[in-house]
Amino acid sequence: MSRADELGTNLAAVRDRIAAACAAAGRGAEEVSLTVVTKFFPASDVRLLADLGVTDVGENRFQETERKVAECADLSLTWHFIGGLQSNKAAAVARTVQVVESVDRAKLVRPLASGAEQAGRTLEVLVQVSLDPPGAGHRSGVEPAGVLELAGLVAATDGLRLAGLMAVAPLGEEPAAAFERLADVRAGLLAEHPEATRLSAGMSGDLEQAIAAGATHVRVGSAVLGSRPPVG
Repeated sequence: MSRADELGTNLAAVRDRIAAACAAAGRGAEEVSLTVVTKFFPASDVRLLADLGVTDVGENRFQETERKVAECADLSLTWHFIGGLQSNKAAAVARTVQVVESVDRAKLVRPLASGAEQAGRTLEVLVQVSLDPPGAGHRSGVEPAGVLELAGLVAATDGLRLAGLMAVAPLGEEPAAAFERLADVRAGLLAEHPEATRLSAGMSGDLEQAIAAGATHVRVGSAVLGSRPPVG
């Protein structure tokens, strides 16, 4: 099987899972978008995915993101940065991608806005929410109690558009319970920022539970691309 055939088969299976999860939740399949996470995979895979109709690509390391964006500059793709973000790299990230999903502290807001201004674009921003129990420290993200303050800062900053929330299910917990908490946080956000409708949640192993809780975007890597190659 060629790599294109492998990706096509995997992609079709993931799209079938999304459609089935939407049907089970009483939602239309068109309500959930797919971002394919291509970290550690070559730009040649990104090109094959684009040929298969993928429009949104996620990365989580800046140097790799910068390289792939340059190599695929001729493609009509929306690039999402989903990794932990250092404040000294934030402006460069904002110049490179269209969406940053991992904003978890106020210190990132000003450099992101500066980078967006330099790129002549409005950057879409998702506030990353921590769903970990207090003190767990496994994942990045702002505590739920701090979401509205950070979201308000993003919404009030020129060059940025508050698009919604992103979260990752905690390790060692049933994803459904975590995503139910996320749905509550989202309801509070929408009450103050009704335009911030995006909810990026769910990955290869838990996209069904995320869709049941209202996810509008799922981030899938291994289910489409296979096991990650060794990283040197």
